[in-house]
Amino acid sequence: METVYLYDGSFDGFLSCVFDSYVYREEPARFWDQDRREPTLFPVREIPTVPAHAERVRMGLGRISPEALWLVIRGFLTCAPDREVILFRFIRRLMVQGRPLLRQLTDDTVLPLRKAVRHLEGEVHLLKGFVRFSDFEGLLAGEIRPKNRVLPLLRPHFCDRMYNETFLLYDRAHREALVHRPGQWAILPMESFRMAAPSQEEAQYRRLWKRFYDTVEIRERHNPKLRRTHMPLRYWETMTEFQGEDYFRPAAPEVPEPAPLPGGGAGEEP
Repeated sequence: METVYLYDGSFDGFLSCVFDSYVYREEPARFWDQDRREPTLFPVREIPTVPAHAERVRMGLGRISPEALWLVIRGFLTCAPDREVILFRFIRRLMVQGRPLLRQLTDDTVLPLRKAVRHLEGEVHLLKGFVRFSDFEGLLAGEIRPKNRVLPLLRPHFCDRMYNETFLLYDRAHREALVHRPGQWAILPMESFRMAAPSQEEAQYRRLWKRFYDTVEIRERHNPKLRRTHMPLRYWETMTEFQGEDYFRPAAPEVPEPAPLPGGGAGEEP
């Protein structure tokens, strides 16, 4: 009978599912994490995350082929529908056929995984140029809404180039953030994040960037279709140059409380 595997959504949790599938001698029909539960007639088996089991699967994949392990790790970060089923079928076939499977580019267990990984890598490449940071008294903050879980792959790019900076890059879609300060970094779950209004100086820099973007365009060669090809519309919501007027409005200056008058409270008649 087909079974649904319920796990914690982590990569080690998925590898624990692979390990348990061999123990129970079954091929799960579907994988759920806590956010993807739905009514089903199939029995549901809850799989605990066991680091030792996950490591055995990881080492087994690495022995067969480091490239295969690399594909599985990146495949887990993709937004492919039923990504766990795609990965599971690839792993099962790999365990039987070994390294030659990787050369079968049109195989129905290899092709979906490679297509998903190419989509992931393409999105990472675009976001290296589309991320916009704002300065908040020494902290740089930016937001993105990617389809794939790109923060683990964006981390080396930004941490290497901004190694002396303290910054936060928030992923709205997956509710997690890359947090960095000199010498340290972490990717942490973050249910919500709202950027504060900019200071006067930051608002001016935002306007300067938008003015630069608008100025460098050659009006006679304006081509909206080509722009959407190179800069897809779904990235615009977090890019400075496409924001509305509110984005460039600085925070209201704080009004100091009136000093108390001699012999009475603040604002009281003596």
